[in-house]
Amino acid sequence: MSALVLSAATTLPADGTAGTLVGRIFRPGYGPSVVAMRAGGVFDVTSSFPTTADLFDTADPAEAIAGVTGERIGDLDAILANTVPGGRDSASPFLLSPIDLQAVKAAGVTFAISMVERVIEEQAKGVPERAAAIRDEIGAIIGGELKGLRPGSPEAAALKAHLQQRGLWSQYLEVGIGPDAEIFTKAPVLASVGTGADVGIHPISTWNNPEPEVVLVISSAGRIVGATLGNDVNLRDVEGRSALLLGKAKDNNASAALGPFVRLFDRTFGIQDVRTMKVALTVTGDDGFVLDGRSDMAAISRDVEDLAAQAIGPHHQYPDGLVLYCGTLFAPIKDRGEAGKGFTHKLGDIVTIASDSLGSLTNRVRLTTDCPPWTEGIRALMGSLSRRRA
Repeated sequence: MSALVLSAATTLPADGTAGTLVGRIFRPGYGPSVVAMRAGGVFDVTSSFPTTADLFDTADPAEAIAGVTGERIGDLDAILANTVPGGRDSASPFLLSPIDLQAVKAAGVTFAISMVERVIEEQAKGVPERAAAIRDEIGAIIGGELKGLRPGSPEAAALKAHLQQRGLWSQYLEVGIGPDAEIFTKAPVLASVGTGADVGIHPISTWNNPEPEVVLVISSAGRIVGATLGNDVNLRDVEGRSALLLGKAKDNNASAALGPFVRLFDRTFGIQDVRTMKVALTVTGDDGFVLDGRSDMAAISRDVEDLAAQAIGPHHQYPDGLVLYCGTLFAPIKDRGEAGKGFTHKLGDIVTIASDSLGSLTNRVRLTTDCPPWTEGIRALMGSLSRRRA
């Protein structure tokens, strides 16, 4: 199985620690800890911000953490080296997902290309061999009509009526160009995994893929305060059988990856950087297969602030805040093996999702049943913080 190697040079953003980077580590003897990544190393700031939810709810999170010195606990390189499963030293700290008490939500069908792919999955009924022919047929009919279309606009409503008359309407087109975004729960609180961790594919799936995404970090007041990267691990065959199986396709052990860090909004990084961000994906397999792709946030159908407003507001509150996967432009169709079957993961794949502004999120693919089970929930975190304050 391919070795997973992490370093500060390949994990940090292109400008290193120039921005405000925060995350979480497991610190032996203390438990999960909130940390700041700085030029001088990794600093524990848990005494000031027991959870990232506490930090993100301050009036200006970047300014708030800049005012806290914290306790230096080591070099990022050493912590990253100890984060990779297999040879971990239980007496040394390792990186966790950069969030804790936030709800983990996701927006689906936010790019025209991925919208067409969802329609293809629906028509293929989860059978990958049917996808290529359906892709040609569907793409020729509706692909060009969706470009530049603003969801919920009069033009979108007119296209909906036109497609319904032609018998081509789909539930995915409804959320893709209709007024209401698809917002679903990706994982329970504290169930996400960070960079270096294994990500899980359910054993029943034979057609699946990574989904490289920008993830908004949103306070309990509904303010977007920063962003991170995410892998919205997706089972195409399961959702293709029925959209009612979305939970089984999306929410499995170790199937929500986030990281490597949250970059908070400050003078170096803001919402416009999110809107124009380019995200790269690389999948490297033990079989020598390499898949490269890119996702450009400028091509998103719904603005990120609109997505955030549809997720939280008078209709829905999150007292500990939330993170929101924004969806992906990337839907891999490159054949891996037999012609016409497209892409699917193989165990041992190394998946790297990267952007200049947010760094690199790297994970190895395993079965959900072989990934470390999720055992540390809210009670465990509260107990850890209580003992720490004693």
